[in-house]
Amino acid sequence: ISFDADNNCYVTTITDVYANSELTVSYGDPTNPTPLFAKYGFLPTDCSTIFCKAIHLEQQIQDLGYEYNELLFNTETGEIFPKVWDVFLLAVLQEYDEGLASQFIMACQNSDEVTKADFHSNYFAYALASLNEHVLSILDDVDQLTTNALSYDLQIHPRVPVIVAHNNLVRDTFAMTASVLGSSNNDG
Repeated sequence: ISFDADNNCYVTTITDVYANSELTVSYGDPTNPTPLFAKYGFLPTDCSTIFCKAIHLEQQIQDLGYEYNELLFNTETGEIFPKVWDVFLLAVLQEYDEGLASQFIMACQNSDEVTKADFHSNYFAYALASLNEHVLSILDDVDQLTTNALSYDLQIHPRVPVIVAHNNLVRDTFAMTASVLGSSNNDG
């Protein structure tokens, strides 16, 4: 997008655009509202997923070749996307047996679903405990952040309601995910 001296707007596209077609701007990845909120100051109300907030496992995410937009929780059900389980399992394996961790990475990179399923079956309880600990930690953090935000003067900090709305989305989603994990613990 550029403007000339007369303030005419020029847009260059990478695909053909037909006359009178609507042009839109992407603000980023719609699967995770947090960066949109942080960068642009608004919170989409129609997001169906959010990032699992596993920033502390960035190395495992990179080792598996995954992207943050693949590591999601469903905002309506708390469902945990499969690659989240992979990341938490890898973290457990790396802590206890680097050889097994290397085998698991290879299975993930080669889309060897049988080997991955064997790993998940054999080490499910450990991945479950790790993911559950993470989810409960995020719930504690978001409650504390919300309490802090609510203590601010809205005249000085007018974005507090949006911050609280974001925190509520995270809390509600992670609470559902905690429930899913509790069900998994009873099933597993």
